[in-house]
Amino acid sequence: MITNISLISVFVDDIDEAKAFYTEKLGFVLKNDVSLPDFRWCTVYQADHPELELQLALPGPPLDEEATAAIKRMMAKGTMHGFGIATDDCRKTFAELTAKGVEYIQEPADRPYGVEAVLRDNSGNWLVLVEQRPYTAEDFN
Repeated sequence: MITNISLISVFVDDIDEAKAFYTEKLGFVLKNDVSLPDFRWCTVYQADHPELELQLALPGPPLDEEATAAIKRMMAKGTMHGFGIATDDCRKTFAELTAKGVEYIQEPADRPYGVEAVLRDNSGNWLVLVEQRPYTAEDFN
């Protein structure tokens, strides 16, 4: 039986720079950083949720050259998907992160499901910052 999601991978340009971004700017905690001859395993997690690790991965094998090149193009354009980050105060967290130099795509805005802002990590991945509130399907009409 599946119990939870435990690992999400995000492609980055440089593992050391991404590790610094996620730990120093977003406040994540380093869990693993192991270098093997042909692979590096680096994971971070949000302090209150050690059960969910974020793997910082370079695009490459086992992906073929075509897939690797496509991912690198998306990252370079700043159009690579990322993940959502929950917050109890989107506007305050947004202000704190942008003061640390985190790039943003969209300032905090009211949505039917809460307050949302969109940030970008240092590899071009979108990070959706959400202060969620209860909603129903009717809230979208």
